[in-house]
Amino acid sequence: MLRVCLSDRVCDDQHPLRACARSILPSRTMVDRVPRTSTDQEAAPLLRDNTEDDEVRSQDSQPTLAERINAIAQEPLTPLTQVLLVVALILLLLTAVFIGLFAGEYSKLKQHERDGNGSPSTFTVTATATAVITVTAAPPGPTSPPVEKPCLTSECVELSAAIISSLDESKDPCESFFDFANGGWIVDNDPLPTGKARYGKFQALTVENQRILQHILETPSATSSFTTTYDEELLQKLRGFYSSCVNENQLDQVGTEPLIHFTKTLRTLFRGDGLDVNEKKDDDKLKGITAALAFLHSRGVDALFSFEVEGDVGVDPTFMSLWFDQAPLGLPAKEYYDEPSVIEVYQNIVESLLFILSEEEENLQKLATSADSALVDNTKIWPSWPWPPWGDEPDDKKKPNRTEIAHKLAKQVIDFETKLANATLDADAYQNPFATYNRLPLSNLTDALPQINFPEYFATFAPRRFPEHVIITYPAYPVSVSEILSSTSSEAVEAYLVVRGALALSPNLGMATEAWLAQRTLLETLTGIKKGAVGDRAEYCVGKVEENLGFAAGRYFVNETFGGDSREQGTKVITDIIKAFKASLPNVHWLDKTSADAAAEKADAVRVKVGFPISPDTRDPASILSYYRTVKINEDSYFENILSAAASNSMKRWAKLGQRRNDEEWEMWPSMVNAYFNPPATEIVFPAGILRPPFFSHDWPYYLTYGAFGQVAAHELCHAFDSAGSLYNQEGKLEKWWTNDSIAGFKMKQECIETQYSGYTVDDGKGGVIHVNGNLTSGENIGDTGLIQAYRAWKAQFDDSLKAGTEYILPGLNYTREQLFFISFGRIWGSVEKVASRVQRIRTDPHSPENYRVDGTVYNIPEFAAAFNCPKTAKLNPPDKKRCLFWS
Repeated sequence: MLRVCLSDRVCDDQHPLRACARSILPSRTMVDRVPRTSTDQEAAPLLRDNTEDDEVRSQDSQPTLAERINAIAQEPLTPLTQVLLVVALILLLLTAVFIGLFAGEYSKLKQHERDGNGSPSTFTVTATATAVITVTAAPPGPTSPPVEKPCLTSECVELSAAIISSLDESKDPCESFFDFANGGWIVDNDPLPTGKARYGKFQALTVENQRILQHILETPSATSSFTTTYDEELLQKLRGFYSSCVNENQLDQVGTEPLIHFTKTLRTLFRGDGLDVNEKKDDDKLKGITAALAFLHSRGVDALFSFEVEGDVGVDPTFMSLWFDQAPLGLPAKEYYDEPSVIEVYQNIVESLLFILSEEEENLQKLATSADSALVDNTKIWPSWPWPPWGDEPDDKKKPNRTEIAHKLAKQVIDFETKLANATLDADAYQNPFATYNRLPLSNLTDALPQINFPEYFATFAPRRFPEHVIITYPAYPVSVSEILSSTSSEAVEAYLVVRGALALSPNLGMATEAWLAQRTLLETLTGIKKGAVGDRAEYCVGKVEENLGFAAGRYFVNETFGGDSREQGTKVITDIIKAFKASLPNVHWLDKTSADAAAEKADAVRVKVGFPISPDTRDPASILSYYRTVKINEDSYFENILSAAASNSMKRWAKLGQRRNDEEWEMWPSMVNAYFNPPATEIVFPAGILRPPFFSHDWPYYLTYGAFGQVAAHELCHAFDSAGSLYNQEGKLEKWWTNDSIAGFKMKQECIETQYSGYTVDDGKGGVIHVNGNLTSGENIGDTGLIQAYRAWKAQFDDSLKAGTEYILPGLNYTREQLFFISFGRIWGSVEKVASRVQRIRTDPHSPENYRVDGTVYNIPEFAAAFNCPKTAKLNPPDKKRCLFWS
């Protein structure tokens, strides 16, 4: 709910006192933290008559007052008396004037205070040469007032209200700036929205963007201005995909059948086409694993290993090469395989999936046979589950129990995955690009993993050029995989592949199916989502449209949201930060001149992309339609649409192999609320989706824009110089491009950051804590240090923007521009999260928890402590020797 807290209006139906008090009453904590107008004054002397008679006269000897007045009146006025009377009259008139002026100013002061815009002031009015009247106004507020008149347009009022409602002024910004900047927003968003394990400003804006897309997808009139044939085809694809997803009745009616057909094809490929099951030799037990894996990978399902196509950063970053890597596991991180409670849940879910697929396939086969369906070749029916599928079929009297076999296979799958987990590289080890770059002849891979026929595997994807070399991120991994496969039964390997497919694709079934419910149980266990709490289906389906047809949806999103000079202003912020970064390099004490000059060259070499891509060209529907030409949409089958889009994306990725990098391509779609730095391409990219409030608006005052979007931009720029990015030169090539002294200085700063963040902890949900992995999060934390560059960039252009009117003051905000810069930064990280979700992210996410991204960042910025006048004893104002000062 929008809260407009101006003057004494009640502005929140639910919490009027809390909401408005924050905007009107000064924070006690803030009084001693911010600059304010002085109230020092001298005491004014009191007027008194010092002429008194020492004698007490007798009452009887004194004439009466009437007698004295009558006597005086009858006396003639001397010239002196006349002059004195005139002077007295003039003084009386002047006194009246001064009293009137004073009363008017005092009335204005009190009205100013009641409006909430005033500040402590001292007024001194002198009536005569010997009389001084001094009046001191109300006690000082949190900060000195802006000298300019505030903007009072509806947009300014709404923006001001949004900032006020986000704050919790009962918190001390010098002790916990995250809580101060986000406490109000957190109260309003806790508990989390239904079905979400984590909800923050990024997620909130994502939902807003998805609602815009939802309107476009559901309302034909929203795109009536797009009349080209290409647009009509694009919109038909988009709306067909979306409608197939939101049609829950259709999904429930279809049931598990699409997944059954998928797993049946997978098992047929794995068992080897044409191989007699009764004659299968032990040496041939994995004959079909190559075809099975190629089938899974071509449909976007990760299993056993993965391939990516990216530049060869050791030889030529522009030449797109093949990278071999380990595949994600069934559980989010290898640590989970050591937790009995999680393993118990996971094994039960694997068992359920195997049992469900076995039962559903048998029912489907019986139905097809009874109807003499063409779906089944009755001359050659593969043995149905349960396994083992080869050998003599048991007679009816000895038919094995399906539940028992599913239980046995589930245990074997868990054992197999546990071995794979132990063979994988730790997450933080991936932060070293040199360690994960191992360019080897393809024969090294084929020799290390002989169970896979790689030429046959590659032929599935039809690359334009057959690779001679492959880059292996962890050479020990394929060797370990080969050993694990050799010691594992074919039934267990087949079950593992089936489970990988089922876990990946069952979310695309109807929510009433048992397979969907099984995978949902695992998600709820790992993230802490309340059981049965499912979010909005339309929101989910818009997200799936973005994932699979994001550049097509982006065309209409950009047209709706990204107008005016947003692109130019966003680019200005970024280029200003690059200038500030370069200007700071001579003052970075751990960089010598040679290295500083090289860093400046790299900053100049960074390509800046803002808003939307031109490959495919967001402005050209024909370009986008060509990009998605192989995606076939069936409005009656959401499951098929998912597979078609995955296959299309896979083929596009493999088509790059052996080609030169297309510098105009993007890795994110236009509506995405994110940004990225690509080291081999030396580029920073900012989709239109993040160039919206609370991160950016082309109508905002610049101190807010540079604090919010400026932080995002500076973060991505500093990735070019973080623990990984600093190892790539200005051409995106891995090489030593700094001097030894500068490298040593950088490592000291990196260790400082790692130590700082490793000291932070989160609740583990079991009465203990888990430490942030400072090694894993090092690169992102260094990226966050870029906030100081955003601050410097804002300051460098301040005089010009002030003259241009882009530093205007907002109403009701009793904070300096410097303070609002940091408040704008802190607000973008507002977030609430389930304990289980946060534990998972500590283990897998290279980003630190949001509260530490705020407090940990300003801890290292002295300008923050100066802006809020933090005492030396404050938590966020440490001595410089304790700070990790990267760019000073």
